[in-house]
Amino acid sequence: MKITNVEGIILRLPVRQAVADGTQDDLLIRIETDEGITGYGEVDTSPEVGKAVIDAEMSHSTCYGLREILRGKDPQDIEQIWETMYRKTNYYGRLGVVMHAISGVDMAVWDIMGKAAGRPVHKLLGASYCSDARAYASLLMPDSVQEVREAVRRYVGEGFTAVKLGYGPLGKDVRRDVALAAAAKEAAGREAEVMIDIGHGYSLKQAMQAAREFEDIGIFWMEEPLPPEDVEGYRRLCDSTSLRIAAGEQDSGRWAFRRLIWEAGLDVIQPDISRVGGLTEAKRIAYMAHEANRLCVPHAFRTGILVAACLHLIAAIPNSAFLEFSVTESALRRELVTTPFKVVNGRVAVPTQPGLGIEINPETVEKYSARR
Repeated sequence: MKITNVEGIILRLPVRQAVADGTQDDLLIRIETDEGITGYGEVDTSPEVGKAVIDAEMSHSTCYGLREILRGKDPQDIEQIWETMYRKTNYYGRLGVVMHAISGVDMAVWDIMGKAAGRPVHKLLGASYCSDARAYASLLMPDSVQEVREAVRRYVGEGFTAVKLGYGPLGKDVRRDVALAAAAKEAAGREAEVMIDIGHGYSLKQAMQAAREFEDIGIFWMEEPLPPEDVEGYRRLCDSTSLRIAAGEQDSGRWAFRRLIWEAGLDVIQPDISRVGGLTEAKRIAYMAHEANRLCVPHAFRTGILVAACLHLIAAIPNSAFLEFSVTESALRRELVTTPFKVVNGRVAVPTQPGLGIEINPETVEKYSARR
């Protein structure tokens, strides 16, 4: 079997807002083979920039576009393909947007491999630690205490046993953030967990202050309180509190996560499969975290494609606790896969169909394609 084409398709909703919502656009990756098997992935990046990495023509030996690298390759050589993509984009890549694009391609190649073998991706990744995953409802933080209470009660009432609220007004005033977090935990009750995502808005002293308050409230983890580059700040913060500190969605490649695990001492590592280097790299990171006795909870705020990839990763590793489940009403999140994932009794089933176990809705692709 050989890869015949790699395509990056930009999808975009007609109306977007300047909020941290990764479901307003998408870079869909479609890879075709000479045996008629097609694989899909997605990339969480600036879609036009990511597409350029796919489409670029070769300049020299370490400056290729991904399509040119992949044509003619056997998708079953996935480790070799990953290494070739990394080495042949070395001149302009290594991390950042190039690794984002590699992520979507890697996801699509795993989809092809599973379909060709007639097996779900987690079986090819080597494990079935779970048949379903505990989901947390992931949403933007509302502006008022009353709105927070209403939102958390709604999702707990729908069966979620955990809720994460992030961005929005957070990261500007610690006292206000504490009040919002307290309202969320009160509404969730003793049986449901609450996570707070600051969106790297704090200084170290602010993060230490918030950590003391969040620990008293009973918050499960505080996510990304500091800028992603502040490894020393994270180390000092983690040393100062028993509250779980989570981060990693902004980072690409296992090298960054080695620092987050061994130097920063984070409690929860959050690789985003559509940014970090795909399933191939995410599994390496997950087992690096496992070696350090840390949780790996993949970040996911895109469509059902990324949800599927996360479920397969979670099934294939021994150290995950949750599936992030975006509850945004975005049409791309709801409509891109033909059968959206459902939360039943607070859990989401790991796909058992071959590949990622999803089908792409061609009408949705046509409707939101930026090339129309």
